Amino acid sequence: MPLEPDQLDWNKGDGLLPAIVQDAATLRVLMLGYMNRAALVETLASGKVTFYSRSKQRLWTKGESSGHVLELRSIETDCDNDTLLIHAVPHGPTCHLQRASCFADAPGSFLAELDALVARRERERPAGSYTTRLFEEGVRRIAQKVGEEGVETALAAVAQDEAALLGESADLLYHLLVLLRSRGLGLAEVEALLAARHAG
Repeated sequence: MPLEPDQLDWNKGDGLLPAIVQDAATLRVLMLGYMNRAALVETLASGKVTFYSRSKQRLWTKGESSGHVLELRSIETDCDNDTLLIHAVPHGPTCHLQRASCFADAPGSFLAELDALVARRERERPAGSYTTRLFEEGVRRIAQKVGEEGVETALAAVAQDEAALLGESADLLYHLLVLLRSRGLGLAEVEALLAARHAG
């Protein structure tokens, strides 16, 4: 259901609502800003997260000078209709200190970060990258690697210590992400399927 500005409680904060921004892929909290009605309307219209700057006393699109925009994915409101939760794709660091998040130690999913890195490698194919080499060898070779790593993981579980099992598991997960990406898929699709199965 689309977010309707008229349904929000603009009076409680004198026309401003706190807006928490999360990375759409990793769910890391990126920043907190404030939106008035005009900022929300602009965000929905442009697809770029726009705030009301209390210091500049005007609308401010994140990244308007740095180019590090926040590309809107979704907005939802809390149960009191007075706080917004925004999922966005960051294009560059969100923090003015050149960090991914304004909160230095904000947790996020490293597996989702790795999935995003694999996707960039698939698009850009940088020379010297092992991931690039895998993509260039094709889906059959990547599938073979997943099979090899799966067997090594199973053997480590039966005959080796925890460190070996963890190491092989990491190798398996990495190669599985590459295999998925070689077929135009990613971690998000796997998570969605698991969520649907859980809900069913």
